[in-house]
Amino acid sequence: MRRISSNMSHFDLQRAMRKQEHSLNNINNQIGSQEKIQELRNDPLAAGHGVRYQSYLSRLERFEKNTSIVNDQFKVSEGYVNNTIQILQRLRELSLTGATGTFNKDDLKNMAVEVDELLQEILANGNAVGPDGGYLFSGTKTSSKSFTTVMGSVPGADSPVITKVMYQGSLEENQVEIDERAHINVDNVGSRIFWAENQQIYSQVDSSNYQVPQDTSIYVDNIKINLTQGDNVYSVIAKINDSGAPVKAHIDSITNGIDLEATSPHQIWLQDSPGSNVLADLGLITRDQQPPYNVAQTATSGGGSVFDVVIGIRDAMYSGDYEYLGGRGIRGLDGALDNMTAKIAELGSKTERIEMAQARLDRQIPNVTGWEARELDLDFAEAVTNLKMMDYIQKATMGTIGRLYSNSLLNYLK
Repeated sequence: MRRISSNMSHFDLQRAMRKQEHSLNNINNQIGSQEKIQELRNDPLAAGHGVRYQSYLSRLERFEKNTSIVNDQFKVSEGYVNNTIQILQRLRELSLTGATGTFNKDDLKNMAVEVDELLQEILANGNAVGPDGGYLFSGTKTSSKSFTTVMGSVPGADSPVITKVMYQGSLEENQVEIDERAHINVDNVGSRIFWAENQQIYSQVDSSNYQVPQDTSIYVDNIKINLTQGDNVYSVIAKINDSGAPVKAHIDSITNGIDLEATSPHQIWLQDSPGSNVLADLGLITRDQQPPYNVAQTATSGGGSVFDVVIGIRDAMYSGDYEYLGGRGIRGLDGALDNMTAKIAELGSKTERIEMAQARLDRQIPNVTGWEARELDLDFAEAVTNLKMMDYIQKATMGTIGRLYSNSLLNYLK
């Protein structure tokens, strides 16, 4: 219940004026900032939606940037792999030409010089650097050189040449997020891309009576395999075969040792977990050395990289080994070509996926921007109309108040 008094009309007029001034000030602030919501209490629901749209938009922009970077990396990598394929085709021509027997050993030595230059070009491709300055084929160790070399003398060569090429990167693949909970693997592992043959490792240790001494684990191609105390060699073999690693194990019928064979062209990585010596006891690796160059000296290893194949062809040309050129050399080059062609197809497929993801993001970002603007941005035409209306109302109110308070003290001094 309101009390009727002489001051009631005065207070009501003052409250109405303050309310109009607040509304006018709010509209001026909206026009000045071009934002509809000045405080969260103005429209809590729209503010909540706007914050979510802003967060979603920032993630979409991050995904778009990721796809652009990965797409550039795929295209650059594809160029280097494609160039390597062309070099391998040329090497195959040289090997076939040298294997015919129509050229003497001096001619083969001249061919070997070209082969050595092509080997160095393949090595340059393997150590290629991407647009971001990182090595393309080093796995996750993009700051480390992908391949290192060992120089030495070869019979028939006039100067030291490359005798061995070793992979120095990691076996892990980079994963890039291109959408909400969606990733793409960037297969930039040089020991898979620049590999020619399925590697084999044959242990010479009789493991028929072997048992795992304690609960432990081993790693095959970076896949963890848990072993239980008392597991015999057949259990170890079964767990390796069931692990999903691209490696198959079996018992050699002659030596009773474990034989490992890769199911695809790549370098096998073997490692015992800390405190475990299972693979070392089985004669597969050497203790206290890191993969992939920790294969036991007593074990027999076969299946090499692209570099091993090219080095073998060059050395065969220096020595005049026609049989090697026409047999193992051609077979190794064919394996390298098959593997690198498959990698080109894989890169092409991933490039297609990335481009489709980019096209989707290019459509989503404007849509989300529009949703954000709908919730947070100011309708300028409507705001100007409201401003003019409030200004007119304020002037009319002040005019009315002026007439209501037209009497002054002078009226009573007549």
